[in-house]
Amino acid sequence: MLISGALIASVVGCAATAVDDTSITPDLHETVIKVPVDEGASTRDIVATTYMPDGPGPFPLIVLSHGSPPDPRDRPKVRRYRALPQIRTFVKLGFAVIVPIRRGYGATGGVDEEDAGSCRHPDYLTAGQQAARDVLAAVRYAQTLPQVDRNRVVLVGQSAGGFASLAAASYAPQGVVAVVNFSGGRGGNPTTHPGMPCDPKQMADTIGHFASTTRVPVLWHYVQNDKYFAPEVVATWFAAFQGAGGRGQMSVEPPFGKTGHGVFAVKDARPLWLPPLEALVGP
Repeated sequence: MLISGALIASVVGCAATAVDDTSITPDLHETVIKVPVDEGASTRDIVATTYMPDGPGPFPLIVLSHGSPPDPRDRPKVRRYRALPQIRTFVKLGFAVIVPIRRGYGATGGVDEEDAGSCRHPDYLTAGQQAARDVLAAVRYAQTLPQVDRNRVVLVGQSAGGFASLAAASYAPQGVVAVVNFSGGRGGNPTTHPGMPCDPKQMADTIGHFASTTRVPVLWHYVQNDKYFAPEVVATWFAAFQGAGGRGQMSVEPPFGKTGHGVFAVKDARPLWLPPLEALVGP
């Protein structure tokens, strides 16, 4: 058992708002750190932030992975991805949380190593492998912390972060027990091609490749009016996931707001994703 049902039921959310990244939230024991990422010939640090419940622990860990804006010029706006209402929810549930900022984004900056290339010929496999490198580095770093139970790690990601979590799970990292994929994928653009991402067949093949070596259950959580990844597209991805041996379930919620892609960040949507999350990581 990772978390109790009583704690899940008692959580009350608050609206997700933009927060100054220079701030520190003392009651969440917020700490900004640097995590080394092995790039083969060299090592590069990425910025990450940890949040802890009160007490010595050890606590189960959530590794929370951010998405990727359609416009590359907006990548710096990811900053430290301080999704405080959602992070506070996880901490209230008894989780430690680490939020790594992958190479090319926000506070880490630099070259975007997970750039998938053009819409005509995207390379989702390499993009996923590069993103997984950063996620796995955060897992290994957090597992050295005395407050963290290294054997109870859950990968959670939204949009490109969900895809990064699927990719990371394919390496069967020690201690990872589950994955929660919120609206995960790559190649979507709600303005230029709403609902239909670039080369969805290649994404299905890539997800199947990752699923073939994934050993833990995965929750796929999507919304019907997702303007990045339409439900019929996601259904083919989930079929590829299952067909390659992936275990888990897909939950597609009714339409939410103008676009359901960002449901994870919305206060009123929390009752939609907390129950299936509890079903995955609870008793």
